[in-house]
Amino acid sequence: MSIRLALLLLALPLAALAQPQLEKPNGLLLVAKPELIDPNFRETVVLVSQAEDGSTVGVILNRPTARRLETTGEPISFGGPVMREVVVTLFRAERAPEAASFHVLHGVYLSMHPQNVEKFVQDRRLFAGFAGWAPGQLEDEMRRDGWYMLPANAELVFRRDTSGMWEELVRKARGRVAMR
Repeated sequence: MSIRLALLLLALPLAALAQPQLEKPNGLLLVAKPELIDPNFRETVVLVSQAEDGSTVGVILNRPTARRLETTGEPISFGGPVMREVVVTLFRAERAPEAASFHVLHGVYLSMHPQNVEKFVQDRRLFAGFAGWAPGQLEDEMRRDGWYMLPANAELVFRRDTSGMWEELVRKARGRVAMR
């Protein structure tokens, strides 16, 4: 993924969450650098996706909680500081769901639409809230060199045990930087 795409990841209009997303998958990982001190994102790995209108949504992959979904008992991870009371689901589907979602990877979608949360119960992860950035905020963070960018893959984003994920990806990102 190019730095240009990362610099375009700016804002999260909630209207984008209400629209079905049919674009090609474009998920990537933002891995907080050790110097990033924002308590919301310190030592985090965030899966982000950009819609055609430039809006951005993401979930923190490595912040487990003790919270469980009442109906199924499934664990709910902390997805981010925005709308913490809303359940967001990351799920696999052979084709785009009818309800609003972001197409993050081939056959992988992210959505807070209740229809998707209820329908797609196999092979999914649940999150409380999501991550979003005000216009220019992520661009500033990228300029301040607060994040590493890495490609996302389904194996990693569906990993149940996320302990050590941040450390592993920091080492990987530092190796990629050193090889350039």
